[in-house]
Amino acid sequence: MYQDVTNGPVIAGVDGSPEAGDAVLWAAGEAYRRKQPLHLVHATGTEGRATDRAAEEARAAGHELLARTAEGVAGRFPDVTVVRRLAPGDPVHALHDEAGTAGTVVVGHRGLGGFAELLLGSVGLGVASRTRVPVVVVRGARDHAATGVVVACVRDERDHPWARYAAREAALRHATLRLLNVWNPLSHTGTALTMLDDIDGIAQQRVREMHALADGLRAEFAGLTVTIEVEGGRSTAGLLVQASREADLLAVGAHHPPLGIGRSVGHVVHALLHHAHCPVVIVPRGTDDGHGGHARHGRHEGHGEPGEPGEPGEPGGAAEGGPGPAGP
Repeated sequence: MYQDVTNGPVIAGVDGSPEAGDAVLWAAGEAYRRKQPLHLVHATGTEGRATDRAAEEARAAGHELLARTAEGVAGRFPDVTVVRRLAPGDPVHALHDEAGTAGTVVVGHRGLGGFAELLLGSVGLGVASRTRVPVVVVRGARDHAATGVVVACVRDERDHPWARYAAREAALRHATLRLLNVWNPLSHTGTALTMLDDIDGIAQQRVREMHALADGLRAEFAGLTVTIEVEGGRSTAGLLVQASREADLLAVGAHHPPLGIGRSVGHVVHALLHHAHCPVVIVPRGTDDGHGGHARHGRHEGHGEPGEPGEPGEPGGAAEGGPGPAGP
């Protein structure tokens, strides 16, 4: 039975930057679609400084910023319930704590305190790297026209658990869900040259796997239009960035390495967070890679799986042009 993982509050970080302001409005729209509350969180970094004058001023400024932001949300989304939280600690922990196990965190792609050239702020990257709940990094031009499409970067049926989140997002928007699989036909060169003799067969197998995933989602989400696309290319990141030009939201699954060791945001996700043309949502797969999912069709865990030593946490695994499929 499908448990609606979007049936929870939306958590937005507030720091006074234009990017955070855009993220708050995006989050308010998401809360409106879900019919859930919007939690605005501002972290002062004043923990342990209760009597410090500068800390008092920071708290006062934070309360004022939250009130001003909530007023702006009310003007655009009067039906959304807004909860204001002033946290004494750092922003990453404050957002994680507020989200708990059921919220969705929304942050801007750049905040205050960084160089203009730094396209993704440390808070956004920190939240995305270790989250156990979906995290949306709001990117794209403010005048980005709605496309009516949600893109999910997937591998095969093993992604069914987290792809449900993308399906629900598409349903909330009355949009089409586009399942996109990107793979590198030359990824096994030097390790399994005989596979190059059956490139067409491999591609057809991927198409069958994508159809199976799409059929499963259609069965759960009546009326949802689901399309599939299998792309071959050397640059997974490049193809996904291009796909984001024609999407309202791009969803990727993020693997958390066992025991918290290693990076959970690999090079493909990292590239999307820096260069995508629409908001990107990172949906945790969990440490078991899909809640008990296992390798199918005889494929070995070492090829293209999240947590691969070269690129842990990739939606497709290997570095561009390296061993393992480049597809998500």
